[in-house]
Amino acid sequence: MVVTSSSPSIAEWLGPEADDLLGYTAKVPKSQLHLPGADWVDRIFTQTDRNPQVLRSLQQLYSTGRLANTGYLSILPVDQGIEHSGAASFAPNPIYFDPQNIIELAIAGSCNAVATTLGVLGMTSRKYAHKIPFIVKLNHNELLTYPNQFDQLMFASVEQAWNLGAVAVGATIYFGSPGAAKQIQDVSKAFARAHELGLATILWCYLRSSVFKQDQDYHLSADLTGQANHLGVTIEADIIKQKLPLNNGGYKAVTQATGEKYGKTHDLVYSELTTEHPIDLTRYQVLNCYAGRAGLINSGGASGENDFAEAVRTAVINKRAGGCGLISGRKTFQRDFKEGIKLFHLIQDVYLDNDITIA
Repeated sequence: MVVTSSSPSIAEWLGPEADDLLGYTAKVPKSQLHLPGADWVDRIFTQTDRNPQVLRSLQQLYSTGRLANTGYLSILPVDQGIEHSGAASFAPNPIYFDPQNIIELAIAGSCNAVATTLGVLGMTSRKYAHKIPFIVKLNHNELLTYPNQFDQLMFASVEQAWNLGAVAVGATIYFGSPGAAKQIQDVSKAFARAHELGLATILWCYLRSSVFKQDQDYHLSADLTGQANHLGVTIEADIIKQKLPLNNGGYKAVTQATGEKYGKTHDLVYSELTTEHPIDLTRYQVLNCYAGRAGLINSGGASGENDFAEAVRTAVINKRAGGCGLISGRKTFQRDFKEGIKLFHLIQDVYLDNDITIA
């Protein structure tokens, strides 16, 4: 299906980067990856240990909304009311203090699913669980405790997610943080239980350590986020959510800053598997998701003046790198309802456009 791009066109949204992003040939060939397609669940997951109920849940995720049966995902995530605060998240658009409006935005935006808190989905489940796939975010960081701390705490159980009609659970691990070991154990157990009950699993593979901030913010480094992804698929995340990489060389930067050898990497990562190009950096993230067997969804960060252009850019990079979609929160719900819908549809245009191919 070829979608006629709205005005301005995708290329116009990309501006001076258009030719580079739309015509680039990636360093790692696409033949080495498992790429999204209409047969995604059949091709990838029927050979795994996931039971038939998980396959059904995954198929429901991939068969809903405007991107149905393409192998791509467009998801609305709204956990920022806890992760940041209700004030920081919803003061720009107070209608989203009401959980119903969160679900309505996801439906009107033609999303595959909505990922949010136990409270939001529990408050709306009987009205909406059969209308759009629910993803319950199980754990959160909260910023009311003094001094502020950064730790992912379980707010919900897998059983609660199953009872309210969810098709999937999501969780975050702050890899590199003091609490990472416990988070890995907690989320691994939760994901195992989710698969037993027939729910799909999505992991937010975030980095969190002050040592990652050096001359640049290496929380966004391809080599470090790639390894976080690799840890995520190890505990059987069916889908990996990761921030779009902006740089590389995090291992070397931490080693230089601390004077102590940090972690393990290989020179070939930088000479053969990546370049400085954003598509190559993102492809390395995909490569670490078992060569794409676990789909990679990226995010575009906080809301700002250039949200539409930034969202299109992120979608183009993700798609051409071999990822499976975008998860878009503050850029959509911190603006007028109709504008949020428009942004979702613009992102989806990228994935529906057959002229935007895998690099």
